[in-house]
Amino acid sequence: MPVGTIVQVATTTVTSAVSSVTLTGIDDDSVYMVAVSNLVPATDDARTQVRTTTSGTADSDSEYDYSYKYLKTSATAGNSFATNQTRWDLQEIGNATGEVNNMIFYLYNFNSSSEFSYMSVEQAFLTNGAELRGYQGGGVHTVAETNDGVNFSFDSGNITSGTFSLFRIV
Repeated sequence: MPVGTIVQVATTTVTSAVSSVTLTGIDDDSVYMVAVSNLVPATDDARTQVRTTTSGTADSDSEYDYSYKYLKTSATAGNSFATNQTRWDLQEIGNATGEVNNMIFYLYNFNSSSEFSYMSVEQAFLTNGAELRGYQGGGVHTVAETNDGVNFSFDSGNITSGTFSLFRIV
């Protein structure tokens, strides 16, 4: 394969309500990418939550740190950051017609048992007022362990739609 090729490892498309989506298949030291498109929650103002997985199970320890720049087309940009959380939190999204959430993650060191797992994220979404907003930033799971994937959920309600794909960058 040529350098810079992406290889799809896993994909899931949600067509009826589920509580979470887990993508696994990280099994080497490559950089991995996750693309999430058309993500919609069942409840209004639901916050997207992301966790690493170990042996396919979401890690819910209090070892997640993150920092993002919050971008808005109608107001000044802001910051969002936290340490020692039980997940990486992203911006809330609603469930009104036209509201949709899209994200790209890059995952680093996930296969290493002696390194922390890092991620960078770009999130873009439309509000019910057709305002474009987004997050740009990253996070770290401060546990030296092998992680084989990521888990997505909302802080309230189910996921009603979305496509989740995991890629290896070779």
